[in-house]
Amino acid sequence: MRILLDYRPALRARTGVGQYVHEAARALVATAPPGESLTLFAASWKDRIAPDAVPGAAIVDRRVPVRVLNFAWHWLEWPPVERLAGAGFDIVQTAHPLLAPSTSAARLVTIHDLDFLDHPERTRAEIRRDYPRLAAAHAQRADQVVVVSRDTARQVESRLGIPRDRISVCSPGAPDWPRRTSEPETGGCILFLGTLEPRKNVGTLLDAYERLLADGFAAPPLVLAGGHPPDAAPLLARARRGILAGKVLITGYVNPDERRDLFRRALVFVLPSHLEGFGMPVAEAMVTGVPVVVANRGALPEVAGPAARLFEPTDAAALADALRAVLSDAPLRQRMADAGRTQAAGYTWATTARTLREAWQLALAHRQERRG
Repeated sequence: MRILLDYRPALRARTGVGQYVHEAARALVATAPPGESLTLFAASWKDRIAPDAVPGAAIVDRRVPVRVLNFAWHWLEWPPVERLAGAGFDIVQTAHPLLAPSTSAARLVTIHDLDFLDHPERTRAEIRRDYPRLAAAHAQRADQVVVVSRDTARQVESRLGIPRDRISVCSPGAPDWPRRTSEPETGGCILFLGTLEPRKNVGTLLDAYERLLADGFAAPPLVLAGGHPPDAAPLLARARRGILAGKVLITGYVNPDERRDLFRRALVFVLPSHLEGFGMPVAEAMVTGVPVVVANRGALPEVAGPAARLFEPTDAAALADALRAVLSDAPLRQRMADAGRTQAAGYTWATTARTLREAWQLALAHRQERRG
């Protein structure tokens, strides 16, 4: 079977979607049955895919501006991937909710969450322009829809009108990092990892942390790790003044190879997002043995399970109370770390690869049924 996988989100700084695509591709190559070939598709005017990005996968890398190709694919449904790749495929899967044109392949889309429907103001560029208008129609025409959590599956079924049997849950895996042997004795921190964008709700985290400091609680430094787009400037300015000055550390984007060391320094990991389709840093924290405090929204309660302390994402006082409770109680942190490690064991990239192959088979069957 010949598969073309959209690798474009992994070309630059790999955040959630890019990391999912990259690690899924690695797992697919590592577990490939005889006769299966994986091709990674990349297209950009500036960024090139490394020849050894995923050893064992073929590469199609075209020097086409991202915005030009997105407009042509999303609105003109041209050119077909076969023309760009110079080859035919049985499966073509995009890394986002919109289809790639193909002359003959079964086609799949990947939906991480539907935040773009309710809050387009949190998005930018083609996501704001195209996804709210086109996602439902493209998902309905897809031969199979891949989602990353049961929560997203429910949303896709109810809001986009996709039958449940045409939705495949292919969750990310946790990294195969060993559990840390102990907490940091010095230099520990409260850790947030993610792009500093409105959906991540970092403002409420700063509110909660400010409460802890104002109450005289001996809170460790708060580390905000992740890229920050231009609209994050007011957030960054706030983190550098007043009672927060010198207590909030801003790292910028963290390379995937450096994330493990970041988690090993954390006393607690917090993700206050208004919505997450999965929340890969939660799995990374749990597998490392870091207690997690997460918002009770989207897929976060599903992913963290019984290991997490949950809070209402609009309630800074509740988040402050949760952080105070975890940071003040070493035995509680140990119990949460143990529960997290058990919870994270349910997420493996080998399982991601297996469920993706199951989705491809369903897509092929659906394509054959439509042709018949």
